[in-house]
Amino acid sequence: MTTRGVLYVHAAPRALCPHVEWAVAGVLGVRVSLDWIRQPAAPGTWRAEFSWQGEPGTASKLASALRGWHLLRFEVTAEPCATAEGERYSATPELGIFHAVIGMHGDILIPEDRLRAAMLRAGRGEADLESELSRLLGKPWDDELEPFRYAGEGAPVRWLHQVV
Repeated sequence: MTTRGVLYVHAAPRALCPHVEWAVAGVLGVRVSLDWIRQPAAPGTWRAEFSWQGEPGTASKLASALRGWHLLRFEVTAEPCATAEGERYSATPELGIFHAVIGMHGDILIPEDRLRAAMLRAGRGEADLESELSRLLGKPWDDELEPFRYAGEGAPVRWLHQVV
């Protein structure tokens, strides 16, 4: 069974670009050469995106391979397939990494235990419920990444297929 997804590198310093390619190639098992273009939302950084196809769990492996680099902003998505829900990973230097399970209609699916924990923290006065739900939906990551997404509109997408 395979799924497909997209890797969006929203902003990376030039020196980090080849390392991103090597990390992605290591996960996908094929040589990767991304088409890097300047990122106008953060002068001095570069952006790239490409679509991939692979086994369920590939998005998680890509996010894990990229998550340790402090100056990197990225998102990885995977479409739902017959054996797995979809996924979205978002990462920023300030916020770290966010993971969401995506249902077949594109909605974020929040596990019951995470909702209960948010309600418990709000009930104890440790946080307000709206902020807790906002974090569960990834709003802080969306807010931070939106200028980078907008700056990338019209950028080329490269399809990369992995033979399974």
